Amino acid sequence: MTIFDPELAEALEGLPSGPPLGAESLASVRKALAEGNLSCAEAIGDRDLVWKDRTVPGTDVVVTVVKPRNAQGAPGFYNIHGGGMVLDNRFADLPRMIALVEEFGFVAVTVDYRLAPEHPHPAPLEDCYAGLTWMAENAGELGFDPARLIIGGGSAGGGLSAGVALLARDRGGPALAGQLLLCPMIDSANDSASTVEFAERGVWSQAANEFGWRSLLKGQTSPYAVPATAPDLTGLPPAFIEVGAAEIFRDEDVDYARRLWQAGVPTELHVWAGAYHGFDRFAPDSEVARAARATRASWLRRTIGRA
Repeated sequence: MTIFDPELAEALEGLPSGPPLGAESLASVRKALAEGNLSCAEAIGDRDLVWKDRTVPGTDVVVTVVKPRNAQGAPGFYNIHGGGMVLDNRFADLPRMIALVEEFGFVAVTVDYRLAPEHPHPAPLEDCYAGLTWMAENAGELGFDPARLIIGGGSAGGGLSAGVALLARDRGGPALAGQLLLCPMIDSANDSASTVEFAERGVWSQAANEFGWRSLLKGQTSPYAVPATAPDLTGLPPAFIEVGAAEIFRDEDVDYARRLWQAGVPTELHVWAGAYHGFDRFAPDSEVARAARATRASWLRRTIGRA
């Protein structure tokens, strides 16, 4: 029996192969990803949007703001990119983020956080929190309503979004209207049944996951770095969790949704049959990717409308 959706399986076969992710290949993988990312000008094209790079005062954290021209009172979206805690940059999610800006009128900010292993925890988390705080504090200048601020990201970006939401709750930081967690990387145990089942199938392996967590944690631990270990999930913003049924993060993400429900957090969970990690990026025109985008959009409309 085929484990992947046929359209997704076809896209997977067309992906270029490369060396396993590790210390030896890290530099070359980073270079390839950076070269493959679109610039803001390329991603925006002829849309009536504007963009600008900003540096968070008192830090070296660079963010890029993308928004409709003359935005005022818009919802806000704070984007954290993925990459297993060790890869990619703030431009990685531009196509998905700009589509949200165009559809919902978001004022969107995407953050460049320091990467492990050169910068282990808490550097990535603190960079992301600094960018979120800057965004919220400058809502008036940026032109968005701080009561309608969503945080989100995929993979490591989803895990960091969950961690920043915990940190904002505990520090009395920016109030979030919701957290959009797409196949989030949230449990360093790396030993669930789905992790074992899909250890070497798909685009993100158990070995790559182990390298990412080891690079980030370097022997330490924290519920903000590993949200699955957070003892108390009460008081968090409404959550949307999406994951593929055929990827290593399936079980940890389903369990996190269950714990959010038990903590009284409004949570929506979607597990897409036959989908591997990052399926919407590798097969964006597939039927399941279109369904996933429509489902996210429904949650966003309901969330920013009631915030």
